[in-house]
Amino acid sequence: MTAAASAPGQRPRSPRMARDERRAQVLRIAQELFSSEGFHHVSMDDIADRAAVSKPVLYRHFPSKLDLYLAVVDQRGTDLLAAVEEAVQPVENGPVAPGDGRAVVAAIVRAYMTFVETAGESSALLFESDVTHDADVRARVEHASSETARRIAAVLEPVTGLPTEDCDILAVALISLAQGAATHRYRQPDDEGHEHAAELVTRLAWAGVQGLIRADFEYTAP
Repeated sequence: MTAAASAPGQRPRSPRMARDERRAQVLRIAQELFSSEGFHHVSMDDIADRAAVSKPVLYRHFPSKLDLYLAVVDQRGTDLLAAVEEAVQPVENGPVAPGDGRAVVAAIVRAYMTFVETAGESSALLFESDVTHDADVRARVEHASSETARRIAAVLEPVTGLPTEDCDILAVALISLAQGAATHRYRQPDDEGHEHAAELVTRLAWAGVQGLIRADFEYTAP
């Protein structure tokens, strides 16, 4: 019997992997299952079967199903934050000039469109989680969205000249708009592509944000 073989009646074992490789494989499989079935309809047995590992091996990596779920959520959240950081970085690195506001809104909307397009149904783990009964768990699941809102608000403030509290509200509203449109377009794709959708949402969002910019706000000369 080879190292990868299993005794009769036992779960077939996958080839021996390094610890990090095994963890990444389990995360990938768990992400697929949680995305398609939801947290409550997936068991550790399901994940172990799909990964072709024993439950003791699975539990060595993740003490519980919730720990595994939150690890998947954290991974998706990191990807979302990275996309938004990349989107707002050009504006943050230089002076804010007239016209930069639309570019900021467009970059944020595009970041959400690209993230959902890449993440697929796993984006729902951040946006539509079915694990929110506990306050601590809910905060963990919503951490990426909260951090994203904070970063976007910080960028909108120098663009609009509005108070921090107002920019916080604008950031949440902009995220809801971009997130909803991105999810809808992914689930009901059309021939135009997500760039067309991003431009439509940008036009809608910027028309609203533009009307809120303080009339007396002085931009840095380009």
